[in-house]
Formats: sequence, structure tokens, C-alpha cells
Amino acid sequence: MDNLNITILLASIVAGAAPIVLAAVGETVTEKSGVINLSLDGSILLSAMVAFAVAYQSHNLVLGFMAGAAAGGLVAAIVGVFSVYLGQSQVAVGFVLTLTARDLAYFFGNPYARLYGPMVSPWPIPFLHKIPLLGPIFFQHSTPVYISVLVIGVCWWYLYRTPSGLCLRAVGEHPQAAYARGINTRRIQMWHTIAGGLLVGLAGATFALCTKPGWGRPQGAEGTGWIALAIVIFGGWHPVKAALGAYLFAFLQVMGIHFQRWWPSVPSQVFQVAPFPLMILALVLVNVAQQGRGYTKGKATSVLGRIVNLLSGAAPAALGRSFRPE
Repeated sequence: MDNLNITILLASIVAGAAPIVLAAVGETVTEKSGVINLSLDGSILLSAMVAFAVAYQSHNLVLGFMAGAAAGGLVAAIVGVFSVYLGQSQVAVGFVLTLTARDLAYFFGNPYARLYGPMVSPWPIPFLHKIPLLGPIFFQHSTPVYISVLVIGVCWWYLYRTPSGLCLRAVGEHPQAAYARGINTRRIQMWHTIAGGLLVGLAGATFALCTKPGWGRPQGAEGTGWIALAIVIFGGWHPVKAALGAYLFAFLQVMGIHFQRWWPSVPSQVFQVAPFPLMILALVLVNVAQQGRGYTKGKATSVLGRIVNLLSGAAPAALGRSFRPE
């Protein structure tokens, strides 16, 4: 591949990964508080449908994105109420909601299937888009792509450089100790569950109005929520590492298109499905390598060892366990 093709490939990865980055970073924020939201897949579909329907009816893309984010936040709020305040199983609630949200998206979105609607246009950043190599890769995209890149840095700064982020991580690690120090654990978990849901909803809106414009059945975003959940684990519950996992998945998707062109005799469905098992395989390999990391910690000189050290991370100690202060 020449330089032009490589530039186009990298730009495609940055653009294609935008909704996955938003969903993975949003779920990272939620899980840092000790709450796991398994409704992501259905929430992304519902948000995509709502965003497209609102944008189509109002002819306003901003309203579409706001409605999509609100739909994701609403689903997350339901998860928060049942798990944080009512003490129900977070896994069970998440599974029920992902199926419910998916069916609602297909049912209410049926009138909008295959309609030509509004979509976000590219907005090259003045001056920056002319920078050789970096300009076409990072600065010639649409606004949602820029937001996805900005979210990575903002979430990292919030989690690791602010007092609020410290309280959030304390609640996720040991809610009993945080409560004993006067921290309102329920409020922190609830608000950050909703905040993560808003980003997931924004991911759905980005799918329908930017990455894969339109609405239909299938939409093309099916399975993305499960991949985002896997990427959170892959990234060790760290927003920057989770974003790297999202870009890796987007790379696999983009390369699948090239492989299909290079080997036309292979059924196209193989390359469409391949990124999903490859991502899961990468997750399994990293997990297995992490389990054996204790034997070679500090001595990892191989490429695999360095990758494992880079991606290593532990889940919040209280993840998935409801804490009742009373």
C-alpha cells in the first residue's frame, strides 16, 4: 500500500471507531462506579432509531443527537434505579433491557426503515486539515468523530486528575469505606451510570447520522454493544486503553473490506463477521497472558509481554455488587 492508501486507511479507522469509542468510554465510566450496564447493545440500537427519527422529522441534526443521547441516558437510568436503589441483579436487569430496547427500536423504527434522511457532513478544521499526513487522518472528519477523540482525554482527566474522579473510583473499589467517609455512594453511582448511558446514546446517534447513515433492520450496529463491553475489559477499565481497543476493532473491520476485495472468491459474510471473533480471541489471549503475568512481572521483554503490561488492569473491586447503605 502506498502512502495515500495508508492515509485513507488510518482516516477510515478514526472515523469508523467513533461510535465504538463513545460506547466503550461511556461504559468505562459506568463500571468505574461499580455498576455494569449490560444493556449497551439494545441501547445503541434504540438511540440510533430515536436519533434518526427525530432528525428526520425535525430536519435538525443537533436535535437528533440530543434525542439519541437522551434515549441512552434513559435506559441507563433504568439500570441505575433497579441496581443502585432497588438492589436488583445488574446482570439480569441489563439483559432484559438490551432485549427490550432492541425490540422497541425495531418496532417503533419500522416506519423509518430505508428512508433517506439527514446525515452529518465532514467539517475540516481550518489550517489543521492541511498538515501533511496528520491533517487527512485526524482533522478532516465530521463533528461526532472529533467529539469521540475529545471524550477520551476528558474522561481520562476526570477519572485520574479531579477530586470527583477520585470519589468515583473509591466508590467503585470499596463503597462501604467511601460511605463511611461521608460520600453519597448511590448518587455517585446513579449519576455516572446516566453519564455513561448518555455517551452510549451518543454512540447510537453517531451510527445512524454519521457512520452508517439511516435506519433499517438490520441497522449495522447489532453486536456493537457486546464488543464495547469486551473492549472495556480488554482495556483494563481505563478510558485510553479502551479507546485503543475500539480503534483495533475498527481496524479489523476496515481490513475486512480490503480482504473482501483482494479475495473475492471468499464469501463476503466471512469478512463481515471476522472482526467479532478476532476481537474476542485477542481479549482471551490478553486475559490468559495477564493470568501468567505474575511469574514474569518486570521481566517481560517480548512484544507480547509488553502488550500485556500495557493493557493490564483490574476490574473495580465492587463491580456488579449492589451496595445498600442501610
